[in-house]
Amino acid sequence: MANQKFSNSDESIKDSLPSKGKILISEPFLQDNVFSRSVIYLVDCSDEGSIGLVLNKNFPLDVNDIVKSLKETNNIPLFCGGPVGSDTLFYLHNLNNITNAIDVGNGLYLNGNFEQIKDYILNNGEIEGHIRFFLGYSGWDKGQLMNEIKRKTWVVSSCSIEETMNTKNATIWDNSVLDLGNKYKIWTHFPYNPALN
Repeated sequence: MANQKFSNSDESIKDSLPSKGKILISEPFLQDNVFSRSVIYLVDCSDEGSIGLVLNKNFPLDVNDIVKSLKETNNIPLFCGGPVGSDTLFYLHNLNNITNAIDVGNGLYLNGNFEQIKDYILNNGEIEGHIRFFLGYSGWDKGQLMNEIKRKTWVVSSCSIEETMNTKNATIWDNSVLDLGNKYKIWTHFPYNPALN
């Protein structure tokens, strides 16, 4: 997907294709506990499949509850990254000196040496805006994500580093939809449950 070539007249098509560093915005009637009104940051996207992290689904625990060595630090928010590997901790960050971190675009990195991450936190490194933690991830097999986009389950867009790393942005879905333009503005007025309308 990311390697396809387009003429200038195909820019709108190119912009609508998923790629590493883009976000997926779910359509408003997607009825799923994890994906309903979700915004997903794509950390990998190729012809073989795609991987992303849900940015706006808080987990009922903090990182401090599951990483004992961080127990005494200030509460660190934890998010549900998706339904796959839900017993595994993932971390998205903009710390460019973490060993074995994977470059996922836009100046952001995935995972890397967790001891270095812990040292950063324990030495009072700023967390908000720099590190986000997730349990699990979202995954699509070959061709699956493109099929879902064709069925209009997702709209592909972009998001600033500040918005991506903002753990306090409860309105990221609404803001991302509004950024899509007037065509999608009505989405923000749809009820969460159409049956109750």
